[in-house]
Amino acid sequence: MADAPKVQSLDDVMRWLDRLERASQVTSTTTWPMAAVLEHLAQSVDMSLDGFPQPKSALFQSTLGAAAFAVFKLRGQMTHGLTDPIPGAPVLPQVQDWKPGVARLRAAVQRFQRHTGALQPHFAYGALGQRDFAVAHALHIANHQDAILVA
Repeated sequence: MADAPKVQSLDDVMRWLDRLERASQVTSTTTWPMAAVLEHLAQSVDMSLDGFPQPKSALFQSTLGAAAFAVFKLRGQMTHGLTDPIPGAPVLPQVQDWKPGVARLRAAVQRFQRHTGALQPHFAYGALGQRDFAVAHALHIANHQDAILVA
């Protein structure tokens, strides 16, 4: 399959997940197997609803964290360590079967899209509204696409 365009929205994420489901092979070019990458992405989405286990200080969130998100949003692109786990998150699966991870990420995105209540502060960026969190999730997933090969 030819390289798909990078996701720019959660609707794009859903189309990308459709593509992954149809793929014969999906590979991470990082040290994380695809199952771990997909779980990491799903954790991030779920934690925006349930809470992040180890948030940075309120001072960090309101200064450096908020500034970082503003830059990412302005550029339309996020860059971060692609093998940096979310602080305090459960250990990522180190298995080769990535297909369940596609369903897991799809369920997390759908849950986020249906959610109408309050959101939890991002561990680094602090409080974000639904629209900004959707942008943050799409940018995060797009950044990980840089290290994913789909065949």
